[in-house]
Amino acid sequence: MTEKLLIVLGVTALCMLSPGPDMVLVMRNTLVGDRRRGGLTALGVLTGNLFHIAYCTVGIAVLLSRSPIAYAVLRIASAAYLVYLGVQALLHATRGSDAATSADGSHGNPYWQGFVNNVLNPKGSLFYLGVFTQVITPDVSLAQTVWLVAAMMSVSVAFWIVFVQTLHLPVIRLALHNSRTAMERVFGVALIALGARVAALR
Repeated sequence: MTEKLLIVLGVTALCMLSPGPDMVLVMRNTLVGDRRRGGLTALGVLTGNLFHIAYCTVGIAVLLSRSPIAYAVLRIASAAYLVYLGVQALLHATRGSDAATSADGSHGNPYWQGFVNNVLNPKGSLFYLGVFTQVITPDVSLAQTVWLVAAMMSVSVAFWIVFVQTLHLPVIRLALHNSRTAMERVFGVALIALGARVAALR
C-alpha cells in the first residue's frame, strides 16, 4: 500500500506540474480576473477530476480508450472548447482594457469553464485510466482506494492553492497591471494553440 501511495503521489505531482489547458485557463482567469475567479476555475477543474474518477470506477474510461470514435468525439469537443475560450479572450482584448475590466463578472462562469475544460480533456481520461489500471487494481480494497483517491485529490488541491496564491502576489499583479490587454491576447493565442494541439492528438 505504501508503494502504491508513493506512486500515486509522485505521478499526480508530475501531472500537475506539466503545463496544459487547465493550467493555462486557471492562470488566465487569475491574472486577467482575480484570485476569486482563479480559485473558482481551479475548483471546477477539481470537480472534473472527481468526474473522471467516478467513471473510471465503472469502467467507462476503458470504452473511451478502446473506441476510436468515442475518443475522437471527446478530443474534437475539447479542441473546440479551447478554441472558443481563446477566441473569447481575443475578443475581449480587442475591446480594450476598460471593456475587459467591466466584463470580469460576465465573461463566463469560471467554475464551469474549469469543469468543462477538464472533463473534455482526453489526457485527463487517459491519466486516470492509467492510475486505475496500474495502481488501483481490483485487489485493492475499498478503504485503500479511498485513501489513494484522497491522496490524488490532496496533491491537486494543494497545487492549485499554491498556484493561484502565487499568481495573486502583489509583486506579480503590479508587474502585470498595465498589461491586461496583452495578457488577454497571449492567453487567447495559447488556448487556441492548445485546442489545435488537442485536435491533432491521435
